[in-house]
Amino acid sequence: MSDTYFDLAERLENSFPEIENDIIVDLRESNEDYMALRDKISDIENRNPFIEKTLEGSGDVHLTAEEHTVLTEYLRLRFGLDDMERLQIYFRGHTDAVSYLKKIKAL
Repeated sequence: MSDTYFDLAERLENSFPEIENDIIVDLRESNEDYMALRDKISDIENRNPFIEKTLEGSGDVHLTAEEHTVLTEYLRLRFGLDDMERLQIYFRGHTDAVSYLKKIKAL
């Protein structure tokens, strides 16, 4: 086998964006909780344009107490969505590691 076959870390690093995209597409297609959370986040974003301005803009930011509450809830939901994605990546990593070890006959 070639040395590049065993350079798994580099191969994974190079293909990580595609792997991550595949995982997110799979979550969208098969996980109702994930999609419900995405829909809720999207709804909050659509109803509250100040969120994008706050997160993507520059300069001073001034929020009302109500906007602060909305932003806090939005961030809580986003962190939950990110957690779901990271968990799937973690599981995928374990699955891929076992497959790789079997392929190189280490298991």
